Amino acid sequence: MIPAADQIEMYRLMLLIRRLEERVAETYSEQRIGGFTHLYIGQEAVAVGAITALNHDDPVIDTYRDHGHFLARGGDPNRFLAELFGRDTGICRGKGGSMHLADVERYFYGGTGIVGASIPIATGLALACQVRGDDRIVMSFFGDGATNQGVWHEGLNFAKLWNLPVVFVCENNFYGIGTDVRLASSLTEVYKKAAGYGMPGFQVDGMDVLAVRQLCEEVVRTVRGGSGPVLVEAICYRYQGHSMTDPGRYRARAEEELWRRRDPIPRLAKTLQADGVASAERLAEIEREVEQVTEAAVAFAESSPPPPLSALYEHVFAERFPGDPHA
Repeated sequence: MIPAADQIEMYRLMLLIRRLEERVAETYSEQRIGGFTHLYIGQEAVAVGAITALNHDDPVIDTYRDHGHFLARGGDPNRFLAELFGRDTGICRGKGGSMHLADVERYFYGGTGIVGASIPIATGLALACQVRGDDRIVMSFFGDGATNQGVWHEGLNFAKLWNLPVVFVCENNFYGIGTDVRLASSLTEVYKKAAGYGMPGFQVDGMDVLAVRQLCEEVVRTVRGGSGPVLVEAICYRYQGHSMTDPGRYRARAEEELWRRRDPIPRLAKTLQADGVASAERLAEIEREVEQVTEAAVAFAESSPPPPLSALYEHVFAERFPGDPHA
């Protein structure tokens, strides 16, 4: 049973991600954010359900659609928006931008701009955990399109060969950019691909944060116990196009409306009230708090200075991640 406090916190995190992403969409459209931006709206239950099942020092590696995972990991909303605005107060001092958020203090080792790149990186991190003999496991996030890349085979094959402590989480939103998964993969049920590497594969409703959390708690427990790698496929849907420049016209309107009726945030709100975990008044209070945090983050980002020109020559190379106690 998931503790009531955890359920309420998951609601807060999903709502925080949604509201911040909505503000990102607005400010990007106003040309206050540059570069590519990939929104996570609709998929919040996957990041929140999976990441809250981890210990605070379990490494997480991500894709370019990394906003939700960063915030679910406890990332600072102020520094998040400042990073997207290219400001010196950003989590990477404005150098990473939308696709490359990283927070080593929270063991969030960043987004990656290359499809599938999180998979071999996660495998390497898991090998490091195994060699050190610590009790940590690694969680890797990627989309359905990544499961047809060469690094997918290399990463999963190596992870199982060495029986590494890693959980591979595929967020199957059915579209690799604008290509339907049925046109790109001979096997559309991604979790079944795990059998080719001799590891367990599970499928979960990625629009149900409680279902994601429950499955990931079980998976994390077994992997931490030495069972080896596991693949989790979370069936979900992104409500926006692939990126802010994609209108998403390749998707049928009826399909979009179907998935919007499965929105994970009102779905959890309804469950919390039905189970007596939180009242409508408490949920409204959380929404007001989230709105205040969101607007404060926008104000912080707008008022922060850009990095100085000298920052171009800083942090170009490092022997190890500063602040990493395991380095």
